[in-house]
Amino acid sequence: MTHQYELMVILHPEIDERTVAPNLDKFLKVITESGGTIENVDVWGKRRLAYEIQKKNEGIYAVVNFTATSEATNELDRQLKLSELIMRTKVLRAEEAIAQVAAEAKRAEEKAARKPKAVKKDA
Repeated sequence: MTHQYELMVILHPEIDERTVAPNLDKFLKVITESGGTIENVDVWGKRRLAYEIQKKNEGIYAVVNFTATSEATNELDRQLKLSELIMRTKVLRAEEAIAQVAAEAKRAEEKAARKPKAVKKDA
């Protein structure tokens, strides 16, 4: 049974950004060879990391949307983690990704509602 997935990858910042998609394609063959499909590969480019990973402050982000079996997805994640080009990976089922975004938005809304309103003082 196939599911929709979203993969976020952080690659080493020293990599030429033009080679990110071709490098990812090598890994994504696991998905296509098992009958899955790659819907979208979105390279966000070099971004500052929230915290240091492997003594690096920056990384090249890429997001991949694909449909595959859970076995193929697990194999893709395993191969990515073995690569020295890859600093971090995160694979989510599309339903989980949507739920996570919705939960973040709700938390931000609740936080904004708790902030005290500015009080005007008459001079």
